[in-house]
Amino acid sequence: MNVLSIDVGGTHVKILATGQPERREFASSPKLTAQQMVAAVKKLAADWSYEAVAIGFPGPVLHGMPAAEPHNLGKGWVGFDFAAAFGRPVKMLNDAAMQALGSYRGGKMLFLGLGTGLGTALIVDSVVEPMELAHLPYKKATYEDYVGVRALECRGKRKWRKDVAAVVALLSAAFEPDDVVIGGGNIKKLGELPAHVRAGDNADAFTGGFRLWQGATVASAAE
Repeated sequence: MNVLSIDVGGTHVKILATGQPERREFASSPKLTAQQMVAAVKKLAADWSYEAVAIGFPGPVLHGMPAAEPHNLGKGWVGFDFAAAFGRPVKMLNDAAMQALGSYRGGKMLFLGLGTGLGTALIVDSVVEPMELAHLPYKKATYEDYVGVRALECRGKRKWRKDVAAVVALLSAAFEPDDVVIGGGNIKKLGELPAHVRAGDNADAFTGGFRLWQGATVASAAE
C-alpha cells in the first residue's frame, strides 16, 4: 500500500509518499486551517500515487481525530473530516508520537521533540502513548516556555541548552526509559547531546506515518 505521510508543524507542513525519493514541504502559519492544509497537500502531491494517508498533528489526538485546536495553527481542525477531504482513509497521530514511532527500536523509549514547541511521547513494548507535557508547570512557566523555539530566540542558545539538559534529566528520572530520543527541527542547535540520549531525525515522522499502516500491532497501538 502506498501511503502519503504528512508531518504538520508550526512552521512547515512536510509530506512524503511511499517510494518517493524526496520530501516536499510548504510554509504553515498561525492562520493555517485544516481545509487549507488539505488543499495545499493535495496540490503538492498531485503527481504522487497513494491509497491511504497518515497525519502527524501538533496537538492531542483522540480516536484518530484532533481533540483540541492546535496552539500554533489556525482554527477548524476539531471535527474536520480528513478522510472525506482527501478521498482516502486517514490515520492521525500526535506529531511527536508519529516521529517517536518512526525512531522506535524496542523496550521503553522516551521521545522529546524540540520544534516550535515541545513534543513528548512514550513507547513501551511497541505501544505508543502520546503525552501533552509541554504546557505543564515548570519553574516559573511551562516546559515549552523554557525549551520551545521562543525560549531559544529570547533567552539565547546557552540558557536554552542548559534547560534542555535539565528537562531531559527530569523526565528521564520520572519515566525511567531504556532509550531517550531527541528529535525536532532544533536538535541541530543543541551542539552536544545530553548523556545517554540519541538523536532522532525529522524523517522519522514519515517512517512513523508509514508504520501506522504496516501492521496490526502498530495500528492498534496508535489508536
